[in-house]
Parts: sequence; C-alpha cells; structure tokens
Amino acid sequence: MVTSGRECEVLVVGAGPVGLMLAGELRLAGVEVMVVDRLSGPTSESRASTLHARTMELLDNRGLLDRFGALPNDVMGHLSGIPLSLDLDTPYPGQWKVPQSRTEAILGAWAGDLGAHVQRGCELVGLTERAGVVEAAVTGPAGTATVRAGYVVGCDGEDSTVRRLAGIDFPGHGTRRRMIRADVTGIDIPNRRFQRLPAGLAIAARSADGVTRVMVHVFGRSDTGREEPPGFADVCADWHAVTGEDISGGTPVWVNAFGDACRLAARYRKGRVLLAGDAAHRQMPVGGQALNLGLHDAVNLGWKLAAVVRGRAPEHLLQTYHDERHAVGVRVLTGIDAQATLLLGGPEVEPLREVLAELSAYEPARRHLAATISGLDVRYGTAGDDQSLLGARLPPVTLRTAAGPTTSAQLLRDGRGLLLIPGSEPDRLARLRRAARAWRTCVRVVVAEATPALPDPVLVRPDGHVAWTAPEGTTGLTDALERWFGPPSSDHLTKGTTMNRLAGKTALVTGASRGIGRAIAVRLAAEGALVAVHYSTRAEAAGEVVETIEKDGGRAFAVRAELGVPGDVHELFLALEEGLKERTGETRLDILVNNAGQMGGVAPEETTSEQFDRLVAVNAKAPFFIIQRAARNLVAGGRIINISSGLTRFANPSEIAYAMTKGAVEQLSLHFAKHLAPRGITVNSVAPGITRNGNPVFDIPEAVEQMAQLSAFQRVGEPEDVADVVAFLASPDSRWVTGAFLDATGGTLLG
Repeated sequence: MVTSGRECEVLVVGAGPVGLMLAGELRLAGVEVMVVDRLSGPTSESRASTLHARTMELLDNRGLLDRFGALPNDVMGHLSGIPLSLDLDTPYPGQWKVPQSRTEAILGAWAGDLGAHVQRGCELVGLTERAGVVEAAVTGPAGTATVRAGYVVGCDGEDSTVRRLAGIDFPGHGTRRRMIRADVTGIDIPNRRFQRLPAGLAIAARSADGVTRVMVHVFGRSDTGREEPPGFADVCADWHAVTGEDISGGTPVWVNAFGDACRLAARYRKGRVLLAGDAAHRQMPVGGQALNLGLHDAVNLGWKLAAVVRGRAPEHLLQTYHDERHAVGVRVLTGIDAQATLLLGGPEVEPLREVLAELSAYEPARRHLAATISGLDVRYGTAGDDQSLLGARLPPVTLRTAAGPTTSAQLLRDGRGLLLIPGSEPDRLARLRRAARAWRTCVRVVVAEATPALPDPVLVRPDGHVAWTAPEGTTGLTDALERWFGPPSSDHLTKGTTMNRLAGKTALVTGASRGIGRAIAVRLAAEGALVAVHYSTRAEAAGEVVETIEKDGGRAFAVRAELGVPGDVHELFLALEEGLKERTGETRLDILVNNAGQMGGVAPEETTSEQFDRLVAVNAKAPFFIIQRAARNLVAGGRIINISSGLTRFANPSEIAYAMTKGAVEQLSLHFAKHLAPRGITVNSVAPGITRNGNPVFDIPEAVEQMAQLSAFQRVGEPEDVADVVAFLASPDSRWVTGAFLDATGGTLLG
C-alpha cells in the first residue's frame, strides 16, 4: 500500500514488461525503486508474443534466459507479411515466441528478487516537479497518497498518464486502419500466415494448448477516429467476410484491436520525468517490434539513470538517453508505418509488395532488413563504419580468461561496464589498467582471448554497446570512461586537488603491491602523504604502484622486507628510515597501516603446525612488533590502522587459523589504543569483507554473483571501498576515534 510521504529514488509508473525491466536495471545498481500500476494484478493477456534477436541477447546479458526455458523459435520472420529470413550473426536468430504474460511474470520476479517494490491497484493522478524532487499523487484502495521521488519514469503505455501530466507533446497520426484479433478456443480452422484474400487479410495460428489466435482486416475499411474496442461478434463477422468461415461457435479468451496509429514523443525526458516503451512511442505491433523497442529503451535508460541518481555521473548523461533512443524511435516507427501501409493496403499496394519481395531475395538487402527488424542494426553516436564496433552492440563472444572460459554476456550480468582487452603486450595492458583504475567500481577490466576474435580492446557500456575502441594505445579511453561513467572516483584526490588533508604527512603501508594495500597507498598519496610502499617479493608490482602515484603528482617509494621471518621488522625499518631521510631529512612517521597478511585456505583437520605458525608470524606477530618499532618514529597525533577481516564476525571453517590471527589483530588495536593514547596516537582496526584482490575467482562472473549476494548492497567490495575508510582513519577528522573496530564488509550477512 502506498502511503503519503513515501520517498524513493525512482518511481516507475507501469508494471508491464518495460517498467519491470527498468526496475530490475535500476536495482542492479542499488537504486531504490518503486513501481506502481493501476491494474490490481498482472495481465493475463498475451498481446505481444515475439522476442527478437537483440532482446534475447539483452536477456542473456542479465542472466534471464534460463528463466524462460526452451522457447519456440522460427528463423523466418516477415516484412509486411512478406516472408523474410532473419538468419543473422547472433546466437538467437529469428523470432522467439513467448506470451507477454510470461515475460511480465519473469521480469517481475527478477525485479522483485533484486528488491524492487511493486504496488498494484495504484493509479497516478498528479505530478508536481519541485527543486530536486517530483511529487507524485497516487490513488489506491486507501485513498490518495503523495510519493516523493528523485525521478519519475512513465512506462504506462500509449495512453500514458505520465506523458500527459508532464505536458510532453505526442505528434504523429492516429488510427486510420486497424486489425481486430482474438484468442479463441473450440474452433478448428486452417492455420494462415498473412493470407491476402480478395476481401482482406487473415492470420490464424493454433498453439499447443488448443487456443487459436485469429487476426483479420477488411480491405478498404477506414477506421479513422474509431477507438471503441471490438467485441467477439465483430471478429466473427469480419472473419466470415474475409474467409467465408464461421468461428462464432468458439469461446473468446480475449479480444482487442490494434491500429496503424504512429506517434512519437517530442522528447523522452522533461526535467525529472522520463518516458520509455509505448509511453514514448505508439506504433502498430507489426512483426512484434513494439515490445522489443520498449525493452531496449529500458536497458538504455536504466544504467544511465542509476549513475545519475547515485551521484556517479552528471545529469546531462540522461540527455544521451533521449538523443539515442528518440533517433532509434524515428527510424523504427518510420519503418513500421511503411510496413502497416503495405500490410493493410488492398490491391493498390501489390506492385510495391512484389518489388520488395524481389529485393529481399538479394542477400545484402535481406540482411539489412533483417537487422532492422531484429534490432541488431542500432549504432549509437556514429555515422556507421561497418568495419568498426564503435557505437554498435558487442556481438556475443566466447572468452578464455586466466580463470577459465566465460562469455561476454556473463561478464555484463552485474550491470557494470566492461573493458575487454584481448591478449596484449604487457606495457599496453598496464596502461589500459591504469587508465581504467579510477572507474573500477563501475567498469570491470577483463583480459581474455575472444572467439570470434576481437582485434582491439573495447569499452562496453552496461547495455552492451561499444563506447570506445582503439587499434593502439589508450587514446580517448579516459574521455570515454568519463563521458559514460562520470568523473573518476578519485577525481577529487588527483593532481591539482584542493583536498590535501595529509599534506606533509608520511605513511607506511605494508603489503601495498596489490589489492587493498595498493588502493590504500594510492589513496593516502593522493591526499598528500609521502607513502612507503612495502612489498615482500613483488618488486615489479610495487614499482608500478610508485609509478602510478608519481604519475598523478604524488610521492612514494618502495621498501622491501619479508614478514614473518627473523629480522623482518629490523629490515623493514632500515629501508623505511633510509627512504624517509632521503626525501624529508628526518625519519618521522605519521601513519602506519598494517595491511600485509596471508590467507590460510586449509581445512582445520589439514592445517599443519608449520602453516599455523606461518599465519601467526605474518598476521599477528609482525604487526605487533611493527607497532612496537614504529612507536619510535610516530609523532604525537599519529595514526595506526590495522587491517583485520570480516571473518572475525562470520564463519568459514577453511580459515579458522587465519580468523584467529585477525582476531588477535583486533585485540592488538584495542590494547595499543589505550597504551598510545597519552601521545595522541589513535589505533583502530578495519575489517574488509569479500573484496576484489586480484584472485582469479573474481574473473568468474558466476562466482562473483554468488559472493555479491552475501552483501547488503548486492555487490562485492572494491579495494577503493576499504581505502576510503582507511583514509578517514588516517586523517585529522578521526581524532576522536580510537580502539574502534570498523566493519567494512558492505553489510555482509546482515540477515
């Protein structure tokens, strides 16, 4: 039930397939979304029953095809009733038949599983946009309530209330001719596929459950201004007039009509109100293009609106939704209008139909027409170089990664972008990774060999379209990333920043050559600290961290020491003090981050004494003596941050010994906090959860998806998520926090 004062980030009006697809897309990005629909329950009608190739690809990109199961497929489609092969380079050529009611149910379950709230029996009756918010008046069983939303999206059909209340023009023409149709039981008539008879057009198809769908149009009949719904008697009369068959003894399941009206919203966005699906375009559903067009709207809009709502991207990103989808709407509706004329026209259109049939026999023409109908021809923001993928959808490819085989569809299932790099020389690979690092929370970087081969790296948007590609170098990559995914997450911390909270400070980060330690080092340096990047064996990786920091205008140097062995702390501080002295003239230390650690990953019954001792030595003993030794260098007001683990709060039997050592780290923080407090030194512990750390398992989409379910935010952690917490504890802002345990697991296993 909708109550007054209810707030949400996005209100979607209309719980049909388009609205539910959009709700799922928004929830993938963590946006709070509510869906309202005037109907009290899901539709039982199955008006739109055709899914085209591009829609099947998009459903695969979200992992939804398994929910549909096996679907009837026919590679033969039609153009105004003229047979046309839809065989194209896609795993899903042709037309796939599924009742709209089933599509709606599957998308509704998906959106619901992701946390979307669907309120039925609630009708929108008013919209008022104020600064930064839209107030929507919604009537329901309990009366009228006001919902405050950051944005409202109308997915409420061709008679859209959202469009009307927003005052968006809907130019075009109304119905001039129409077909009436019905699903009927208890009749036995021949199947007909666009049979043109002297009096009109007849279509009949009997499904496996014994229901026959009939569609009929009488040539020469004008339906201008005729909007009243037909009855079953009208269907029977027209069917008899065209075919001579009597179907009046059957029982109608449902009856309706669709006309050749063609209208396109003047704009898909007005302020904080947007349109998608039939709310944005009204067209005759010839060839099943209408539903597919609307679902493509939803996938194009969802990730963009989410990026704006979550503050990752500026609002002008939403303008690209109008620019891209309105242009597609113009092209598709122009084609559908022409098809409607050829389909419903009488003898006068026969010569043109014959010419079109002859043209479609030529392979280039057939492929062009098939791609247009299937939605595979869409290319955004480019004039269209057929030899380049830029702007086009990424064709589905099979990938071989270091972690094993996968597909491009699997890599897009979490709704993030994808930087896909085919086998590349190490220098270029490193440059590409560095360029994309600041967008790691919204763009996945994957190195893989593709089949069919991809000659160049590609940046793929969450909707599957290629936003950047280059034959060599990284030219334009950061521009493309910023255009489509917003400013880099560390934009406020890079060269030229005004946030220098740690200017003049020195920091030591252990285990800083990769993963969380690397992110912490980069973040502290970006805030102005001189960072000692500790490593044990990965000298090249540590050097790359230093290079990254210095490239962004920061200061850093590498120090080597193997922890957990005799003399480890002595070796570490010899190198640290030498580096500090060389760069600052003194050995003063302001910040110590004990991050270095070693996982166990061994069942308790298989853990040896040597393995246990090694874990204790690296994870617990080394931090104790590092703090003991660092106390000589730490100045008043210094900061110590010890990296613990979420495994001290939830169980994993394969990590019992590891969890014990991290529990010791938390006790270390607590007691050293009291010991060092008289000097104004704070000591705290931070416990990451499941966080990308370079382990190959994070390149396996199914594994990442399973791990993401453990977090309240439905994603795995990024090293930068933890680095942000550490940066706070290292800053003057944390002066009143000591002896604390900070859970940085993203709400893992909250229940």
